[in-house]
Amino acid sequence: MHFLSQAVLTDYRLGTNEPLFRVCRAPHGYPLYLMGFVQRTKTSGEIRLEHAGQEVSLNGWAHRVRDLGGVLFVDLRDRTGFVQLVLDPNRFPNRNEIRSETCLAVTGEVRERAESTKNPKMPTGDIEIIVTGYTVLGPAKPLPFPLSDEDQMATVNEELRVKHRYLDLRRPSMFRRLSIRAAVIRNMRRYFDDIGFLEVETPIITKSTPEGARDYLVAYRLDPGHWYALPQSPQQYKQMLMVAGVERYYQFAKCFRDEASRADRQPEFTQVDLEMSFITQEDILGVAEGCTRTVVNQMIDEYGLDKEKVGTFERLTYDEAMHLYGCDKPDIRFALPLFDVTADLAETEFSIFKATIESGGFIRGARYPGGANLSRKEIGILEDFCKDLGAKGMATLIFGDEVKGSVAKFLKPEEIEAIKARSGAEQGDLLCFIAGDYTQTNNVLYRLRLEIGDRLKLRDPRILKFCWVLDFPLVEWDAQDGHWSAMHHPFTSPKEEDLVYLETDPGRIRADAYDMVCNGYECGGGSIRINRPDVQQRMFALLGIDDETQQERFGHLLEAFSYGSPPHGGIAWGYDRLIMLLTDTDNIREVMAFPKVGNGYDPLMDAPSTIDPQQWAELGLRLSK
Repeated sequence: MHFLSQAVLTDYRLGTNEPLFRVCRAPHGYPLYLMGFVQRTKTSGEIRLEHAGQEVSLNGWAHRVRDLGGVLFVDLRDRTGFVQLVLDPNRFPNRNEIRSETCLAVTGEVRERAESTKNPKMPTGDIEIIVTGYTVLGPAKPLPFPLSDEDQMATVNEELRVKHRYLDLRRPSMFRRLSIRAAVIRNMRRYFDDIGFLEVETPIITKSTPEGARDYLVAYRLDPGHWYALPQSPQQYKQMLMVAGVERYYQFAKCFRDEASRADRQPEFTQVDLEMSFITQEDILGVAEGCTRTVVNQMIDEYGLDKEKVGTFERLTYDEAMHLYGCDKPDIRFALPLFDVTADLAETEFSIFKATIESGGFIRGARYPGGANLSRKEIGILEDFCKDLGAKGMATLIFGDEVKGSVAKFLKPEEIEAIKARSGAEQGDLLCFIAGDYTQTNNVLYRLRLEIGDRLKLRDPRILKFCWVLDFPLVEWDAQDGHWSAMHHPFTSPKEEDLVYLETDPGRIRADAYDMVCNGYECGGGSIRINRPDVQQRMFALLGIDDETQQERFGHLLEAFSYGSPPHGGIAWGYDRLIMLLTDTDNIREVMAFPKVGNGYDPLMDAPSTIDPQQWAELGLRLSK
């Protein structure tokens, strides 16, 4: 770099197995690292006051560069943290080559900072490095977005960040999320290994057997017209592992679903997959809950997360969850259950409520503590919120100095008293009512309840409130296609006592199915599986899958079940969502190294992309217009 024509080169090997590296000493006597391996003696985040007076060698990136009166101050960053460098202008006349994100190798002496310049916000804030030599390992051109200001990053276009993900991941907050992700995998693997599970990898290219979402298809070059599919889950493979006698299996499985991206969903994701033989539902809930609670609490301690420790999971049936919270993934960090006053208004003369009840609908609502103080405009905003979700309107009762609201004058005093008792309303509360069928009222009210919780700051991010939702319906009616569809998947077992209704009254059948829910997110789901071929065939028939299609798509599984299949069941965690909750982000892309953006697009690699004509020909394909 500086005065290289006069430099003296010396080769060093630090140990018998250490790579060769080269040091240059320029005429001024300060070492400049040139090329090849650079030996790092300390990391940026580990240097403390106790190291004062020592010479250290560091590698990293120039996170923040400040020129103060000719003296250059650089915050050097590596994966462990930051340390401040000081460069004397007399020693380094070419120091302006150090820009933001320049990759550097540095040597220097650790010195205690003057008391007035110490930075208590930095672990290394008591010291600085007086640089005696450096080299630019990788120069950096102007950045597409600033990395040194986390607040400013919130305004950067997400697609731009993903396009330059290798820069975005340099931010300490992003690295921390990846670190937490890796630690969760490590601790979960240890937990399963310790209780006798076997980690088994299942295929990534497999047979197309649609289980809900569309498959990603892979053309088979050796026999045009035949296709592989990428797995939506390892479901059938893990069941066949149970037939094979593995008994306790787990896997960190890559899964693929050809569906639109959402904040909590990606077309390519990781799930923690588990299956067990010779068990009941309680066995699986015990293992899954024990693993989740143990690992989450380990992470709280290991990373100093601002979270309360997780205790025993609460339990709700599917019917209870829908009745109390309007959805099967309730946020139970706060109370405020929904209420149903249909029976209390059975004799009402208020025309809108009366017509709804007579048509078989419901009058249900949500309580807004302290909502009596809202202005008319603020209540109007809530009403618009409900209309945007599909409600025809929102009726109100306000319990202030007097009972007011849009329906107060239409209700009898005894009806108002019954509503107050049913809802648990107190003085100063606002009650919001939605009239409609059960599904419609649930769709609106569960979101309205969360909106009220947000406004009242009841959804404390320090609390991870897990619960089990049990006893799901086995099937639901698909009105659009005119047949029954599986609520979970077609391999879910009906409860033994409900099996008699499989052909006669499928809608009343409950399944041995369960979901793990935390803070309003489904974190995992599973079931006891069907293990008898005759029952599995009856289930397929209920779903409209004829005998020929059963054999074509699932013949391998039916045959496996005919060779002494044990009772078995399992669960799969939405691993990415669990990391979201641990790291206080509501976007799944923030916890993945290389995510996709809208419609599954990867701006970093510009994928999906076209293929050349030769590839079309090799695959026996042509593009149809």
